[in-house]
Amino acid sequence: MPGPVPGRFESVVGGHPIPTDASVRAGRRALELAESVAPDETLLVLLSGGASALMAVPATGLTLEDKRATTNRLLRAGADIHALNTVRKHLSAIKGGWLAARTRGACHTLVISDVVGDDLSVIASGPTVGDASRFQDALDVLRRFDGEDVYPPAVVGYLRRGASGAEVDTPVPGDPRLAGTTTMVIGSRRDAMAGALAEAASRGYHVLGLDDAVVGESRTAAVAHFRAILARADGMGRPACIVSSGETTVRVVGRGTGGRNQEFALAVADALCRLGAPGALASVGTDGIDGPTDAAGALADSTTIERARAAGLSPGSFLADNNAYAFFAQLGDLIHTGPTGTNVGDLQVALLS
Repeated sequence: MPGPVPGRFESVVGGHPIPTDASVRAGRRALELAESVAPDETLLVLLSGGASALMAVPATGLTLEDKRATTNRLLRAGADIHALNTVRKHLSAIKGGWLAARTRGACHTLVISDVVGDDLSVIASGPTVGDASRFQDALDVLRRFDGEDVYPPAVVGYLRRGASGAEVDTPVPGDPRLAGTTTMVIGSRRDAMAGALAEAASRGYHVLGLDDAVVGESRTAAVAHFRAILARADGMGRPACIVSSGETTVRVVGRGTGGRNQEFALAVADALCRLGAPGALASVGTDGIDGPTDAAGALADSTTIERARAAGLSPGSFLADNNAYAFFAQLGDLIHTGPTGTNVGDLQVALLS
């Protein structure tokens, strides 16, 4: 957990993954600070994943509730972070380069990335980075994820006006207002993987890191990824620890509670059961928060299916209802870390005996 904030700093605790009134206060205060920077001064910005929700300023004519409803709908529809943040940038007065554009001095940004590929314009919706996406791209995202009609009319109207040229679009890469801006990644998913691999090696495991990012629909990606793990682990010494990372998505079709990591673990439980040897897989969010739950993720092993059946639980039914949290809670296999204070995406750790 992060320590207390020193008294000389202001602290505003916003909401995540859905912005709150405090998120708006934080965003407006950030803009005020940026505008107060003199031409011979430098604005230092420290960003991490999650800042898209923690720091929010609705564009003129939009409300926080418009943004909340849009974000929630896109998340439930399974939009990935690139699609989600394309929309967020075009509904905001601070994202998509607008924070840096509001300062007269230099702007230096250090970033902890939770985005696969470390695209600086996507991490935290790029408040200090030029944005190559346009209003039309944001409108296309709404059409792709359930269609325009299900989103707030004010949001759809604003994006349509922007696409027609009636609203000012985000600063593009190379915009003169961003000439004094530098942005660099100082931490990413690979750092989390390196830490996990080092710890596993110190405990006597034969270790392997899989650099390819784990992405896609969680329940589908999990099965394919576990097959890849087994293929790559063939011939490795035992016990083996295979570590991977990335960020999957969940399309919510049921009424249950869970997160992408819990759903990932539940989706591989059957394959672990049929492994023929002891094995386990944990999938966790490095921020300690998986979806709308108090768990960081969950652990499935070669006994999960057997234990579930003994408890009268149907894994397939829980998965179909997006209810992985309740499933693992009854087995005692949720992983609780509490908020970690950082976010570099999700981490998967597989152990094979």
